[in-house]
Amino acid sequence: MKKSDREKIEQIIKSRKQANSYYLNKSAVYRSFAKMEEATYSDKALSKRQKELIATGISIVINCESCMEWHIKQAIDNGATENEILESIEVGIEMGGGPATVSARFAMSVLEYYIESLK
Repeated sequence: MKKSDREKIEQIIKSRKQANSYYLNKSAVYRSFAKMEEATYSDKALSKRQKELIATGISIVINCESCMEWHIKQAIDNGATENEILESIEVGIEMGGGPATVSARFAMSVLEYYIESLK
């Protein structure tokens, strides 16, 4: 993994935590969104793991690097394997076509970042 990707991932994590804390304290709309997110990703007919894999594929299609970092990490934390995450990235590539392969490059770095941290 390139050092610049590692630094980018770590900056995304830091920035997300800062923004989350700020908005939870100051924004009723954000707190409502956080509640919706919690309800959305709770285990129901689909498990949280499955939903995080779906969100990973969507993150590729919309090219949201912060989303890729978050949903890949959440997928791992909820028991997803490297191969399952790779397949969810592949679904995103298929759904997004050529431009999604660019997003998939960053997703690869995020996956490597978390796989390395587990060793």
